[in-house]
Amino acid sequence: MTNTRHVLSLGSFILAGLLSAGTLPAFAQGGQSACGDLPPHAALRAALAAAQGAANGGFGLQMWASVVNRDGVVCAVAFTGDNRGDQWPGSRVISAQKANTANAFSLPGLALSTANLYSAVQPGGSLFGLQESNPVNTLVAYGGNPGNYGRPNDPMVGERIGGVNVFGGGLALYNAAGKLVGAIGVSGDSSCADHNIAWRTRSSLGLDHVPAGVSGDATRPDNIVYDITPQPGQMPGVSADGWGHPACNGAVAGIAATLPAVP
Repeated sequence: MTNTRHVLSLGSFILAGLLSAGTLPAFAQGGQSACGDLPPHAALRAALAAAQGAANGGFGLQMWASVVNRDGVVCAVAFTGDNRGDQWPGSRVISAQKANTANAFSLPGLALSTANLYSAVQPGGSLFGLQESNPVNTLVAYGGNPGNYGRPNDPMVGERIGGVNVFGGGLALYNAAGKLVGAIGVSGDSSCADHNIAWRTRSSLGLDHVPAGVSGDATRPDNIVYDITPQPGQMPGVSADGWGHPACNGAVAGIAATLPAVP
């Protein structure tokens, strides 16, 4: 009996340690089952490919996308190329970071895109240091078989990725009832094009019922804001309202104003 109690105690101790470390699969954490409100791999890939094919002001590169639920658990990872090497390999984890960021810093009544955070995290900004918080779980990011990256069984799926990214490409997801259900992150081109592609992907998936944001445009509440004025001695310049993002090229700013309006 004593030995049995010791074994049970040891098992409970190990289980508690795994839970606190976040190393159990999401079904044990109660996360994977919460992906029902979000698009599966095939729907995400189709919407991403359609968005990538539009005029987005970038280089026309192949893209990665990740979707997380409200708990930050990765629900799907997809790419648009024929194989995982057709996109920047580093953009897989960046896309998941962006999704985690948009989810982590959006609320039921206020959406913040990753592009909206750019100026606030610069030195002297009101959120300086935010980009150092919530680090990526490297075991999740780089674990598993690379041959499955971007597939329905990507090793990140079902796990919490973490990470904070503060340039364009991450958007919160709101369903038709206005419920915040998670976020999408897109990476693989310029950060401005990433934002545009993420926006079009979200619109195509019907998860763009955004309640409010900081862009100043009621029809595109969490849109990227191009209002940074160059200042002497400061390469990126200063955002007039604090939510600005630098334009990646001369033509891209006009594209943001033509993105699909939210419902």
